[in-house]
Amino acid sequence: MHPGLLLVNLGSPASPNTKDVKQYLQEFLSDPSVIEMPAAFWQPLLRGVILPLRSWRSATFYRDSWLPAGSPLIVYSQAIRKQVQDLLPDWDVRLAMTYGQPDITETLQSMVAAGCERPVILPLFPQYTQSTHGGIRHQVEATGLSHTFIEHFYEQPAYIEHLASKVWQAYQQHDYDAVIFSYHSIPTAMVRHGDPYQQQCEATTEAVQAQLPALPQDKVITAYQSKFGPMPWLKPYLKNKLMQLVELGKRNVLIVTPSFVVDCLETLEEDYVQNYQTFKASGGDRFDLVPAMNTDPQFSQFLADLSTHSLEVPANGTA
Repeated sequence: MHPGLLLVNLGSPASPNTKDVKQYLQEFLSDPSVIEMPAAFWQPLLRGVILPLRSWRSATFYRDSWLPAGSPLIVYSQAIRKQVQDLLPDWDVRLAMTYGQPDITETLQSMVAAGCERPVILPLFPQYTQSTHGGIRHQVEATGLSHTFIEHFYEQPAYIEHLASKVWQAYQQHDYDAVIFSYHSIPTAMVRHGDPYQQQCEATTEAVQAQLPALPQDKVITAYQSKFGPMPWLKPYLKNKLMQLVELGKRNVLIVTPSFVVDCLETLEEDYVQNYQTFKASGGDRFDLVPAMNTDPQFSQFLADLSTHSLEVPANGTA
């Protein structure tokens, strides 16, 4: 028997072709952890309206950001897995996706069959929310296999210190008028029902600020991006905040995206292209992003240390 670690990220289409993007979106948007509407109402809307309209458009975005080796989210997640494996040579470290491939159930069963007695499940999302962790937990628990589940790591001192270091390094490069911590938004109904995500996002911003006393507090803003559908989601929306800042004469901004540990459609297309264009069209000057963790060796070391520690002190959500 040997220890095992299953890193989990959201997933990606198999290719940037419309057919594969549609298949991926259908799986993703059919998860009740993501969409809480009754299936009898939601599925006809999804299949009859949303997928036909959204799939081809999303496919163009994926094509623009696709790397020679594949989806950026998959490529960078695979690189993290390899780095962590190198740091934990006695472990079996694997990668799975909530939607698409590699499949969580198949990968976890294979790990146990290969001798992992109680694999550690580590979602690559610093903050917990039902819309990301719910689907992962459901698939893991459906296997009936013993495991340790790490629910979040936004509060871990080593993570906060490293994130703060990256923010400060980027901030020192120019004279910024605002530093925006932009998190993936979720429906406000989830928060009303007890989802801790908003509190954890705000706590992340505050913890980084506490590490950076030289960063002017009045420049720091928390915002949310990637809203989907007509229902209200957490605000302020990043795009609206960018336009408001320009109206206030704040034309140089630095964006931090703590909820995205690797570059993906939300950073590469939504931020670097769409939000950048909105900001520039509104009269903004400098629009920069703090680099995602991606293949940062220090981040991979943090994940390795966190996983090792989880076997010594059971984490929240241990099963």
